[in-house]
This record gives sequence, C-alpha cells and structure tokens, in this order.
Amino acid sequence: MAAQRRIGLIFLVVIAGLVVGSLLGEILGSLLPPGPSQDFISRGPTIGLNPPVTVDLRFLAMTFGLSLKINPMGVAGVVLAALTLRRF
Repeated sequence: MAAQRRIGLIFLVVIAGLVVGSLLGEILGSLLPPGPSQDFISRGPTIGLNPPVTVDLRFLAMTFGLSLKINPMGVAGVVLAALTLRRF
C-alpha cells in the first residue's frame, strides 16, 4: 500500500514539474526578444499522435490522441520537482 502511494506521489510530482516548467518556458519565451534564446527556451520536440487516431467501428467511434511537448524549462521543472521530492 505504501509503495503504491509513493509511486502515485512520484507520478504527480513529475507531471506537476512538467506542467509548471513548460508554463514558465512559454512565459519566459514570450518575454524574450525573437532570436535563438527565445527558440531554445520555448520550443522543443513534440512527441505523440498528431493528428489523433480515429477508430470507427460503425456503432462506436473513438478518437485517441496524446502529445507531449518537451522544452528545456519542462525538463528543469521535472529536475527541480524530483529534487524537492527527494528532500521530503
């Protein structure tokens, strides 16, 4: 039971770090003047299904889509979240 709780907490902290880091990257990227530094902070590869995949079974249609945009600030957010989690 405690191990499942720990895994859930780690998953939550990693997701929170990704969200906060990516949000900070987008905000910081919009404040910087256009150029290489703005591109480095705010842009990154997008991994996932783009466009979403649709499965049509005639009586049921389902659309699946998932994409993950990784930027340096998102990675920094995960690292900071992991360090914070390690202290507690």
